[in-house]
Amino acid sequence: MQKNLVIVESPAKAKTIGKFLGKNYKVKASVGHVRDLPKSTLGIDIKNNYKPKYITIRGKGPVVKELKDEAKKSNKIFLATDPDREGEAISWHLAHILKIPEDELVRVEFNEITKDAVLNAMKRPRAIDKNLVDAQQARRILDRLVGYKISPLLWRKIRRGLSAGRVQSVAVKLICDREKEIKAFVPQEYWSIKALVEKDKIPFEANFYGIVEDGKDKKIEISNKEEVDKIINSIDKNNFVVEEINKGSKRRNPYAPFTTSTLQQESSKRLRFSTKKTMAIAQQLYEGVDIKGEGTVGLITYMRTDSTRVSNEAVKLTKSFIIDNYGKAYCNGGKTYTNKSKKEAQDAHEGIRPTSVLRKPEDIKASLTSEQYKLYDLIWRRFVASQMSPAKYDTISVRIVSNGNVFRASGSKLKFDGFLKIYDNKDDKEKDLEIPTLVEGEKLKVNKIESNQHFTQPPSRYTEASLIKTMEELGIGRPSTYAPTISTILNREYVSLNNRSFIPTELGILVNDLLEEYFEDIVNEEFTAELEEKLDKIAEGEYKWQLVVDDFYKDFEVVLKKAEEEIEEIEIKDEVTDEVCEKCGRNMVIKHGRYGKFLACPGYPECKNTKAIVDELDIPCPLCGGNIIRRRSRKGRLFYGCSNYPDCNFISWDEPIKEKCPQCNGIMVNKKTKKGTIIQCINKECGYKKIEKE
Repeated sequence: MQKNLVIVESPAKAKTIGKFLGKNYKVKASVGHVRDLPKSTLGIDIKNNYKPKYITIRGKGPVVKELKDEAKKSNKIFLATDPDREGEAISWHLAHILKIPEDELVRVEFNEITKDAVLNAMKRPRAIDKNLVDAQQARRILDRLVGYKISPLLWRKIRRGLSAGRVQSVAVKLICDREKEIKAFVPQEYWSIKALVEKDKIPFEANFYGIVEDGKDKKIEISNKEEVDKIINSIDKNNFVVEEINKGSKRRNPYAPFTTSTLQQESSKRLRFSTKKTMAIAQQLYEGVDIKGEGTVGLITYMRTDSTRVSNEAVKLTKSFIIDNYGKAYCNGGKTYTNKSKKEAQDAHEGIRPTSVLRKPEDIKASLTSEQYKLYDLIWRRFVASQMSPAKYDTISVRIVSNGNVFRASGSKLKFDGFLKIYDNKDDKEKDLEIPTLVEGEKLKVNKIESNQHFTQPPSRYTEASLIKTMEELGIGRPSTYAPTISTILNREYVSLNNRSFIPTELGILVNDLLEEYFEDIVNEEFTAELEEKLDKIAEGEYKWQLVVDDFYKDFEVVLKKAEEEIEEIEIKDEVTDEVCEKCGRNMVIKHGRYGKFLACPGYPECKNTKAIVDELDIPCPLCGGNIIRRRSRKGRLFYGCSNYPDCNFISWDEPIKEKCPQCNGIMVNKKTKKGTIIQCINKECGYKKIEKE
């Protein structure tokens, strides 16, 4: 009997779905894209309405052959790639390779990889959405035109290996602009005054606000010590009178479920995960994890989304869960968080949530790696909290007057924790301030009057979280672009991370200045955001992709030609090191090559001496006693070898550690796996190993 063929992107996803569909289906993975623009050429026929020249990606020949062979044997083909533009484009390319008509009902879409979701989706296949494909195609072509036209210019004028891009160049500009603000910042002095008062032996603070003028409170900004002394001298400590008391209450509403952006931001702040790491782990949770007693199942909904919407079914189940576990008072009645703006092009998706709220993090912790557990716990708590009641506070504000000087004290006290019971944000936690029972007209005891000098602070450098937040607010990029954009600007060495904050490098500033001068639109935030909106319009069927690309390229071609003619070659001085060339005695400099940085003699061509940059681990080689150092293969893969190579041929793909093997006293290595880190002896005859969940 012929089986039905289902094609997805990843082997992990294929494994999960295969268990749901049963023996009448065969599930295969395309392992990502199968066709793309060629790497060696532009791949776009500009004169023929920007027609792309797609080719089978190098190395994908065997995968394509297998899919074709399976397709010939199959009764029906279903394309179940991810539910976004990228996934739609992959399905379109697969349909082309397998010669499936565009109007055939083969596209299957689900937001979560659970048995019910997959089986229901299989009953409702649709045709491939060409509008979504065109939007992705337009993005790919625009990015290719920018990258392949500007990058060679940067190579010729500055150095090889540089690149420019629609989104990455704007991200670099944001970081460079912030650095300029910081350097141009001039601190301003200001002062504060506070009174330490008490009643019934309960102390509290009252902060100076201003003075009473014409019967009204006038705020006073204090800028120097002389002004401070004048105010303090005018205060009568024996006449600190409570003039006004206001009591009230306030509510603090729960956060909406995660979008891609907010997940990356919170994961960065709370878990210290990079955006790349967050998305990699989220992908694992989405595609399926083997849960003890349950089998392989997707734990979260699709993780690339800018929507906060929640399905009615999920809301209903969560409402019951909250009432059963926390009580009716903790339930907000169920909120779907429907997006108000049509700007969200991916509103077909839900926000990121657990596929079942009944699958509590602590119940499945044993089946997850440490990192999977941390991220799942964060997603689960955020979603459940979104369906819980607001937190409630009692508030009080007190106005105190002394000889015409106005002081104010305010505080709040948590009355009902609501959603904070499971999702307490420590960064913006409400401060409980106990203020004793006061009566208007009474005098307070003043223990001390304090003054403090302050200086205004420059704006903070961007972190991964704040950069993503800013890009989202400006409309730059989309959920799928944040993580690769940050990886690119770090890999190109346009920026560096110092204490989790971005600092532009000299190279980054140089490239940004050049792009700002000659390619203003490319690094202009508003222009980039408008282009993103046009891509959204293509996805909605309102614009033709060729017209959007042409509208961009006509102006781009003009400035490109001007830049080519006007930009002179820029010399970047090499960084001088303390390493001395043993052949001629000069201090060697750091050069940039195809496989990264290396040391070279500045006396070239008279002296052609070069060296690898040695990164020692301070661990002796088990074969000869030399130092073990980090190296990179020709393909860029990290490995560990002996500093005495080629005389010593020690090599390890796993990182050696200082801890010695308890059985043979040999060297042990860290071996990363999905289940955690395996620490094992490098001596195969010994065989010692232990698993440590991170």
